[in-house]
Amino acid sequence: MTASRASSERLKLGIIGGGAITQVAHLPVLKKLRSIEVQAICDTDLPKARALADRFGVKDAFDDIEELLRFETLDAVVICSPNHLHESHIQAALSANLHVLVEKPLTMSTASAQRIIRAAEKRDRVVMVGMNHRYRPDVQIVRSFVQSGELGTVESVRGSWHVFRPGRPQLGWRQRRDQAGGGAMLDLGLSILDLGLWLGGNPQPVRVSASLDLSGKERAVEQSGSAFVVCEGGMSLFVDVTWHHLGGGERFGMGVRGSKGTAAINPLMVWKELHGVPVDVSPSGSGSRENAFTASYRAEWAHFEAAVAGEARFPSLQEHLVLHRVVDAIYRSAADGRDVTL
Repeated sequence: MTASRASSERLKLGIIGGGAITQVAHLPVLKKLRSIEVQAICDTDLPKARALADRFGVKDAFDDIEELLRFETLDAVVICSPNHLHESHIQAALSANLHVLVEKPLTMSTASAQRIIRAAEKRDRVVMVGMNHRYRPDVQIVRSFVQSGELGTVESVRGSWHVFRPGRPQLGWRQRRDQAGGGAMLDLGLSILDLGLWLGGNPQPVRVSASLDLSGKERAVEQSGSAFVVCEGGMSLFVDVTWHHLGGGERFGMGVRGSKGTAAINPLMVWKELHGVPVDVSPSGSGSRENAFTASYRAEWAHFEAAVAGEARFPSLQEHLVLHRVVDAIYRSAADGRDVTL
């Protein structure tokens, strides 16, 4: 990355999209970061953009990305628009020579991801996908156990994310396939898939089997689903997600089984075999007053800033090509009722 910026300068940022993730995740975190100055918020609903700008002390509001890029002097943008707009918004930002943090997914298809990768390389800009779960404190601890070799070879990862979202008003554009690209599997499952492959050392997926809940003619996208991914070397990954969880609250968790130990997040647990006996080696005192959700976004922004300043590497977009191929295979497997080979 040849184009860098001094870390002592404030990063001038524009926000594209004023939806829930902007309101509950990015803006509250950005407001506390002295190294970043949010210059403007852009949303097709201009009154909403202005209200958010006023609430968080942001100078300008726009309803057109081209106007934002024309009239603001920016270093970077964060893209939180509906999925079908990601590619065009990323390309517009890159054409303006800006760095980009984009909410997952990178885009809607493998071909689209390839176009974005070429554009990012041509412009020599940081394009980073906001996979915030990688930055959770408990995930970072498990990652350190895996990387140190203390759990041995990762043999399987299983993850689930179950939430209750009661209907169309709350889901909005996420219910429309042409705007979302997929339902619960893309919305929730992509993060689990990413974490599983990342914790496992990014093995190459080779076979996928999946089942998705597409019952009901009124449903344009799946409300629930499960997928099983087998990778080169034998590592397997199981994912189970739903938007219609009936229980005491949202459930999110992962388990890692290695040849020398196991680990889990939410709650954090690590077990190893010592002298022929299973022993709980979970770190004590690793808790924080900051919740994992807020901590993950704060750490994600710190990484993005360091990458823009040329002080840190950022995750390769090639990882998202792999993710898109896996997701495509999941939908094919569910539609055809058979395993799909990648």
